[in-house]
Amino acid sequence: MDDDQKVYTIQKHDASSLHYDLRLEKEGVLKSWAIPKGPSEDPSDKRLAIETEDHALDHARFEGEIEEGKYGAGEVELWDEGTYETVKWEENKIVVDIHGERLKGKYVLIRFKPEEEPENWLFFKKKEE
Repeated sequence: MDDDQKVYTIQKHDASSLHYDLRLEKEGVLKSWAIPKGPSEDPSDKRLAIETEDHALDHARFEGEIEEGKYGAGEVELWDEGTYETVKWEENKIVVDIHGERLKGKYVLIRFKPEEEPENWLFFKKKEE
């Protein structure tokens, strides 16, 4: 895998509530966002993505049960995987070109209200140019 191709995964996580964890490799870790309603391939669908703590790279392919009493307890299943290329990575805007099994194309993360709720982002597919 060359330097431009980085790990991308989405894990379906049935914890206290069902959500999808977006993971993008950057600087040796997986940057992570929880997407409550799951990703959409429709550019008109803007989804809330809540930034969470970074995860170790070896977590990218994790599937299974996180036991009761542990953080994130519940069932985890690999929903999509592949690679991505960075188009833009700024403090409040990230654009990536995803090469997954399910998701393909350019996707955007925009920090919603940086001053008030820095963990809240919008995640959506970029319209074809």
